Amino acid sequence: MTNRASNGILLGIASGIALAFVGVALFGEAMIQVEWLGTLFLRALRMIIIPLVMASMIVGITNMGDVRKLGRVGGLTLLYYGLTTAIAVTIGLILVNILQPGAGMDTSTAEIPARVLARESVGFKDIALSFVSDNIVHSMAEMEILPVIVFSLVLGAVLTTIGERGAPVIAFFVGLNEAVMKMVMLLMFIAPIGVFGLVAGRFARAGDIGELIGGLGKYMGTVLLGLGIHAVIVLPLILWLFSGRNPFRYALNLGAALLTAFSTASSSATLPLTIECVEDKNKVARRAAYFVLPLGATVNMNGTALYEAVAALFIAQAVGIELGLGQQIVVLLTATLAAIGAAGIPEAGLVTMVIVLRAVDLPLEGVGLILAVDWLLDRFRTTVNVWGDACGAGVIERFLPEDAPPSHTDA
Repeated sequence: MTNRASNGILLGIASGIALAFVGVALFGEAMIQVEWLGTLFLRALRMIIIPLVMASMIVGITNMGDVRKLGRVGGLTLLYYGLTTAIAVTIGLILVNILQPGAGMDTSTAEIPARVLARESVGFKDIALSFVSDNIVHSMAEMEILPVIVFSLVLGAVLTTIGERGAPVIAFFVGLNEAVMKMVMLLMFIAPIGVFGLVAGRFARAGDIGELIGGLGKYMGTVLLGLGIHAVIVLPLILWLFSGRNPFRYALNLGAALLTAFSTASSSATLPLTIECVEDKNKVARRAAYFVLPLGATVNMNGTALYEAVAALFIAQAVGIELGLGQQIVVLLTATLAAIGAAGIPEAGLVTMVIVLRAVDLPLEGVGLILAVDWLLDRFRTTVNVWGDACGAGVIERFLPEDAPPSHTDA
């Protein structure tokens, strides 16, 4: 992607968001009529996720060279995800204890939403089972990304062990990956229109935002402050210390992906553009981008984990339950582990919330207190998730085996 094209995409997406806000301000609920444009764009992005995840993971693994060294890189990647997620949760817990956003909340109208009741029985056993599918084709059809990643990891590793017989298969996935990335570039031409439809439709449906968040303003402020600290201080510091890269320039080059993440509220839907920005604009090695980013889009949920921790303590404060240090440590561990593992289950954020609340015996009715603003906060935490993935690619690149062969897709 040339700098001119990339800058044009960034400007187009930013213009689409700005136009959506102006349209909602001027025409209100009438902007719901353009929502289908966003739905069309989102479907087009999702259409290429499965082939992109499979191809990029397999190409990334085979580019690593000796598969025995993949364990070290994979371990470092998971260590990065686990540590950054734990740091995010810790920031959230500190802020919610200081600001006490749930004190004095009216909980008389709180009810258990039907979606929460449907997920109440989900536990860590279900998350563990979600890593492996008994029908990989069905998992692809249902957009269950986690088992697709596990399958791709194993397939890519095996292909590196069978010599010349594996070369044609690897070449196929290399070609598929290149073709899918070209499709991404074509999609970017309609990105401004799609983003406009997504944002305008969602905000028009929300009605009066000020009235909606009035009673939850302090809670939202706590979540956004925590996300801001993690995104503006913690992640840039890690990126600078471990990769030597300029965090400001790195983020600026990632602008199109971050804006798309905010618009779609989906790390997976943003994945094609994230790979494009990280590789082409930030010059991260392809073998790092193709391995780290698809994995991160599924299991690295810094923003989500922070949000879940704040929400859990907010609910505890609202219903008058005091959680001690031991219980808050349980929240930290549960939110960290659930955020890493729950992505393979539909409504992953809701599943995580249920698991965290059940771990410290908090009432599930509390979820009803925050659902009104969940859709808006989801956009901010998804943006932080994508930023964390991109920083991870820059960090892990420094730990790749130095004797790895040239990338299959290097020009």
